[in-house]
Amino acid sequence: MRPNNKKPLYRKVNTKARGVHHLHGGDYKNSRNRESGVGMRKGIQRGLDYTPLFKFLLSKVGYPWNEIHSEAVSRLDKEEPIYWLVAKDYESANELIRIGESSYFSGLYVDGDGILRVVNPDIDENTLEPLCKCCTHTFNGVLFTRKYGE
Repeated sequence: MRPNNKKPLYRKVNTKARGVHHLHGGDYKNSRNRESGVGMRKGIQRGLDYTPLFKFLLSKVGYPWNEIHSEAVSRLDKEEPIYWLVAKDYESANELIRIGESSYFSGLYVDGDGILRVVNPDIDENTLEPLCKCCTHTFNGVLFTRKYGE
C-alpha cells in the first residue's frame, strides 16, 4: 500500500463492462505488418480513472499547495493528471475542465501565496447546460440540474 496506508488517488475502470470503451483495438492490428517491426505501442495506459484525485484536489482548496502536491504525488502512478486540473498560476488556468465526454470539474490554480484556489467559484451544476440529451453530465461529481436545450 501507499505511505500511511492511504489509498491511491486513481482506480482501475471496469474494462469488461458492456458499452465501456477504453480506446481498445487498432494499435496492434494496424502496426503488426509494418516494416519497423514494432508491435504494440509502449506507454499507452488504459482503464485508469483519476476521479478520486480530482475529488481529493477539490477537497483541499484553501490549503497550502506544497503539502497537497506531496501527498497527491505519493498516492499516484504518475504526476501528470494533477495538472489536468491545477494550473501553476491564475493566468494559465481554465475555469472549467472537461474530462471524458460528460464529466466537468472546476479549474484550480496556485495563488501567489502558494494556496490552492478555484478559478471561478461561481460555476456550479446549476449554471452549466448539457451538450446533448443522451449523456449524464456531471460537475465535480454532481449531476447537472439544467436539462439539454433549456
